[in-house]
Amino acid sequence: MLSNIRPHLRPTLLLAYPVVLSQLGHIMVSFVDSVLVGRTGTVPLAAVSLGVNSTNVIMILGIGLSMGAVPLVAAADGRRNLPVLARLLVSSVWLSVLAGLALVGLGQLVPPLMHYLGQPPAVEAMAAPWVRVISWSFLPLMIFQGFREFAEGLGLTRQAMWLSVLANVVNAALCYALVFGHWGAPQMGLMGSAWATLIARILMAALMAAYVLMAQRLHQYRAAVHSWLPDWATLRRLFDLGAPIGVQMAFEVGAFASAAIMIGWLGAVPLAAHQVAINLASITYMAASGIAAAATIRVGKLMGEGNMPAARQAGFAAYVLGFGFMATMATLFIALRHQAPLLYSHDAAVVAQAGTLLLIAALFQVSDGLQVMGLGALRGLEDVKVPSVVALLAYWAVALPLGYFLGFRLHFGAPGVWTGLLLGLTIVAGVLIVRFRRETAPGYVPEPVSAQ
Repeated sequence: MLSNIRPHLRPTLLLAYPVVLSQLGHIMVSFVDSVLVGRTGTVPLAAVSLGVNSTNVIMILGIGLSMGAVPLVAAADGRRNLPVLARLLVSSVWLSVLAGLALVGLGQLVPPLMHYLGQPPAVEAMAAPWVRVISWSFLPLMIFQGFREFAEGLGLTRQAMWLSVLANVVNAALCYALVFGHWGAPQMGLMGSAWATLIARILMAALMAAYVLMAQRLHQYRAAVHSWLPDWATLRRLFDLGAPIGVQMAFEVGAFASAAIMIGWLGAVPLAAHQVAINLASITYMAASGIAAAATIRVGKLMGEGNMPAARQAGFAAYVLGFGFMATMATLFIALRHQAPLLYSHDAAVVAQAGTLLLIAALFQVSDGLQVMGLGALRGLEDVKVPSVVALLAYWAVALPLGYFLGFRLHFGAPGVWTGLLLGLTIVAGVLIVRFRRETAPGYVPEPVSAQ
């Protein structure tokens, strides 16, 4: 098996590392916000946790919806079908803009509902205005995604990487200035991080759109566009493929958000500790999801070329890379569990609880990596509906009820809630690897791509 997948390791890595850095761009925004705001106190850090977890489900739903373009673009590129690629370009942008507007509206509905989450009043009061501002950033984020996913489906992954790096530098500088009032900026505290994120995402959207609409290497795709009005059949195909991806991602992120809400019932200190640990775990997850995105591109392109054995090998190459990376991260989490939380807070109670949670995070690193590799490989096959059902059952029928039982009935607190999440991730990882093996077994005939 290893000799068969070895030729796919280097191409997957070359595609993956820019996507990894680009994916990290999303989570680095939260990382910078958490680190800088954490310096202002435990309650503001807990407010960031509440705000992030209240809006992440909405944001991830949109990002997942946009990801439906990648396997379709990769498969059409494998067939060198320019008319289909032109329609996918136009429709991907339209879908992202419409979704972005919907996400802004949903985000504005969150603050009035926070009262029903049972969080500490001081935390809720600080989180609500932060959410109102951050929700406006969903529109430029989705515009960025619409152009990015088309480019990445063609294997052009470095452009989004560099733009994400630039935007994160801008976000970090603005966040530092606005949170603490440096360089002549107003001292806005927690709210400064929200405005910094909004400005940085507007910059990302503008630059990514400029690249796709002006780059010479993409001229042939723009030239094949006969109308910039949406093609409704292609738009529907994008939605049909992207919606289950978004739902699956929302189920997973929603489970972690619900876990944060449960932990918030325990007080501001456990919630702040959860934010520290989940933020670090999210960094490694987003890096792994970059490898998974490369698997989607490789598997989709090879399937479009009609080479299913190679598509199978490319998928397992991603599994090997993901396992190696996440096993390394698990080791680092264990070794640095007492030092890493100090980046966020010097509250001894927060640091101690975060260190305990990082031990559990180390345990689920491998499961998290394997499940996201399975999702990426299956998306390349355009297999997205079954993983959504698996995620629903594993997270919401097993992980959260078990986490509640361990955390509150057996009084294990936040570690008990996290143990439930560990089991959910492990179940999803196991089911998806079995499904990918079956769907790519010799004799499997993929369904034809319908974005014609």
